[in-house]
Amino acid sequence: MIKRSRTSKRRQTPTISYRTNRRIRVREVRLVDQDSNNRGVVPIDEALQIAEDAQLDLVEVAPNASPPVCRIMDYSKFSYEQQKKAREARKRQKTIEVKTIRMRVKTDDYHKDISVNKARGWLEEGKKVQVTIRFYGRERDYPELGRQRLEGIAQDLKELSTVEQGPNMEGWTMNMMLAPVGESGQG
Repeated sequence: MIKRSRTSKRRQTPTISYRTNRRIRVREVRLVDQDSNNRGVVPIDEALQIAEDAQLDLVEVAPNASPPVCRIMDYSKFSYEQQKKAREARKRQKTIEVKTIRMRVKTDDYHKDISVNKARGWLEEGKKVQVTIRFYGRERDYPELGRQRLEGIAQDLKELSTVEQGPNMEGWTMNMMLAPVGESGQG
């Protein structure tokens, strides 16, 4: 029996690739040394020699400048710090979950109340709620009935939510978006 190893699909942090050392293909560079002192415009061979003497890497940080700007630094440490910043930014990023309630114009009040109670719970958790009314057949000729139903739901949930997007008809459905009280106006 052959054992197959599973390769882990770890999430790779997106990093900007910088050209380093001998991969920099220009004649002259504007050099910033490891102490952040501007050394001016120097030939690439001299910049590489200075970086080698300091036992650090020459990294092209602004390739579109004329001449390109290069900095003497420890590239592996710099790359690690960039990945660390990207991970921290992703942790601080807030994702808003949108829950959906679907009903018809003819949905009776008992079932509507069940849906409104579900929406109330989601809004208390900080989630957005999209309320959708689906029209069938000739119901489409009476969009005001759907609008009244959606406005009634918004009225039932007014202490917990604000209407982020009012009732609007899209094809055979009418949608309304509700956001928790503290969330409206944010994108």
